[in-house]
Amino acid sequence: MKPRISMITLGVRDLEASIRFYEQGLGLPRMESPPEVAFFTLNGTWLGIYGRESLAEDAGIPAEGSGFAGIALAHNLGSEAEVDELLEQAVSAGGKLVKPGQKVFWGGYSGYFSDPDGYLWEVAHNPFVWIGPGDE
Repeated sequence: MKPRISMITLGVRDLEASIRFYEQGLGLPRMESPPEVAFFTLNGTWLGIYGRESLAEDAGIPAEGSGFAGIALAHNLGSEAEVDELLEQAVSAGGKLVKPGQKVFWGGYSGYFSDPDGYLWEVAHNPFVWIGPGDE
């Protein structure tokens, strides 16, 4: 397997609400796509938004489930102030503040929000090393 993630797909309950959250609320660039799915270009990968039932059916598993899914997506930024700004933007867009930005045990600064379907996003500033591709 090559060391890359081509796309992250989130199974959502309300496709239109999730599209609004990611496109209008967070400002992710949306690609042209069929009406039953939405794709957003990220720097180095894509984010897919697809109906939860349809995604589960495609994988051949039940769609039921609640609580912590055992995954968090992460977005790294260049400063603590940028972390706080993005957390505020996510909440203003309809996300939920899970953990406010704060200094963390490993020496950085991070916080968490969840999207309308409860998917966790960590927003972090790592003062020691840049994680991920550079901004385009």
